[in-house]
Amino acid sequence: MILRLRRAVDRLSIYLPLLLMGLLALGTYWLVRSTPALETEAQQQAQRQDPDYQMERFTIKTFDAAGRLKTEVYGEQARHYPHTDILEIDQVRIRSINERGSVTVATARRALTNNDASEVQLLGDALVVREALVDRQGVALPRLSFSGEFLHAFLEQERIRSHKPVELVRGGDRITADSLDYSNFDQVLELRGRVRGTLLPPPPR
Repeated sequence: MILRLRRAVDRLSIYLPLLLMGLLALGTYWLVRSTPALETEAQQQAQRQDPDYQMERFTIKTFDAAGRLKTEVYGEQARHYPHTDILEIDQVRIRSINERGSVTVATARRALTNNDASEVQLLGDALVVREALVDRQGVALPRLSFSGEFLHAFLEQERIRSHKPVELVRGGDRITADSLDYSNFDQVLELRGRVRGTLLPPPPR
């Protein structure tokens, strides 16, 4: 009788760890199912729709690898939205200088820009101006401006697009159109819709 009891105890001791592990697994599974899931900081950041910070009467400057000024952004007020990494700016003024030293200034009542201000959507009284300059071949280029209620400026690519009516002024020339796509790099201007313009003859040489 004692021998049988010992054998039973020995068998139980063999299976006891397995039984305990099974009970522990069941308990853990129940605890996980019963506990509400905790959102990670990244999930909370992705779901957040309100701005995570604001600025007032600020200036942001960016520089190239050589330490030269590339862009200078001024605004009366700005709000950063983390779920899109977009900065919304009121009463914005952006001054951009390309590698050739050409200066472009963009202003609007409101703007949406990415983190380095290389891409800007200008909304309300939008104006982009490239001041007069002399190119590498020594040719004088007159002041060039674009205006409208909406302008999409790609400052590093020196490109401006708009799907809304715009006005282009180049020196004494004035052109209006329903939409526009202009590339300064390629010197290509595409106007669509109702295009009207006044072109002055070039000055005599």
